[in-house]
Amino acid sequence: MIYNLKGLILILFLLISNETHAKIFLVSVGIADYPGISNDLILPARDAQTITWLYSKNMSMQYCQLLNKEATKSKIVAAMNKVFLEAGFDDMVVFFYSGHGYDGGFCVYDGELPYKEIRKAMAESKCRNKMIFADACFSGKMRREGNSNQSEVTDAQKANVMLFLSSRSNEYSIERESMKNGFFTTFLQKGLRGGADVNMDRVITARELFDYVHRNVVRMSGGKQHPVMWGKFPNDMPVVIWK
Repeated sequence: MIYNLKGLILILFLLISNETHAKIFLVSVGIADYPGISNDLILPARDAQTITWLYSKNMSMQYCQLLNKEATKSKIVAAMNKVFLEAGFDDMVVFFYSGHGYDGGFCVYDGELPYKEIRKAMAESKCRNKMIFADACFSGKMRREGNSNQSEVTDAQKANVMLFLSSRSNEYSIERESMKNGFFTTFLQKGLRGGADVNMDRVITARELFDYVHRNVVRMSGGKQHPVMWGKFPNDMPVVIWK
């Protein structure tokens, strides 16, 4: 009986050790300053910096942050292919984007980045905890696979990704000049910092985060913005672990 108890304690120790030593592999993109002035935004670069800062304060992290003119399609894709492939099975892969969106992807500094490119990069990673946070107008359209060919659908399924999107497919993602971050990123970072930790176990799960962010964004926007979550992942998937 003593031998079995010691064995159980050892197993629990290893499980906890593996969880608390998980690393973050992050690509964080924010574009407020687009070419010209007609498409400029206010807060997306700060949004990306906020998420990078938050994860860096809590876990061992490898990351690439691309802001404004540095956030070209080629640089973003190269960053994803490099950073995400370094992640181990129990680590966390995170792609964060704040900026303009379009029906089919994100508007990066020099053109368009289709959703399928992000899904493909995620699919190459062996990590089991993958997530996309998008603070962009109409980002709910990222859930659609209707126009994808079979290989693209297969890539998306292999990726096993949680998509946490700032708005429904017909909604704008709201920002105010008086705020540090857009509505979605404001409550995303507050939730990740502990606001969403309902059971106070220092592990923020996908379900806890969604419930917290959705409730507060809907309230603050007066029902004009509704974050959505979609994908193939368990509700208790950790999105951040505080040591």
